[in-house]
Amino acid sequence: MAEFTFYTVAMSRGQISRWALHEAGADYEHVVFDWATRPEILKSFNPMNKVPTLVHHHGAHDHVVTEAAAINHYLAETHPQAGLLPDAHERAAYFRWLFFAAGPLEQAVVAKAMGWEVPEGRTGMAGFGSLELALDAIEEWLKNNDYAAGNRFTMADTYVGSQFVWGLRFGSIPERPAFKAYVERITQRPAYAAANAIDAAIIKGAEG
Repeated sequence: MAEFTFYTVAMSRGQISRWALHEAGADYEHVVFDWATRPEILKSFNPMNKVPTLVHHHGAHDHVVTEAAAINHYLAETHPQAGLLPDAHERAAYFRWLFFAAGPLEQAVVAKAMGWEVPEGRTGMAGFGSLELALDAIEEWLKNNDYAAGNRFTMADTYVGSQFVWGLRFGSIPERPAFKAYVERITQRPAYAAANAIDAAIIKGAEG
């Protein structure tokens, strides 16, 4: 048995964590399905019945991790040899932008896509403010830093970067120069290409 079992749907947020699995060099097997055929065991691991879900077979125990940002950081923690954890000077930016992308940024993108309007004067209650405000905040960082934690790729970039890869591809995030340059940098990584090729093959097989 592999050390990790990865439950995913090919065209989903699971792609974010598959990239992390490859960056970490994790020993994993995947269980791939579509939304209509989710296995019953998934509910026992994740009551929300969603992906990605990662099960770590750790000695005599199984540890379940859900939520892509948590999965990706967990993989960095369990594979320190991969060099994807932040150093002492990178930690603040690493956690700042990892959780910013998982919270305000994703919320703002989804709200925009759903056509949800925050009432005037209630942006503070919404948490993300507005899409423009969220994008302006991270754009300023990416104008002056190559990566989420600074000038070195870390595991935070698998999550933060995925938001921009998907956002630029589907038009939910505008193509600002700093965002485009960031996506070009991170998608050159061999682990990104390897993970993306697996999901692309699965999607092509399902369509065929």
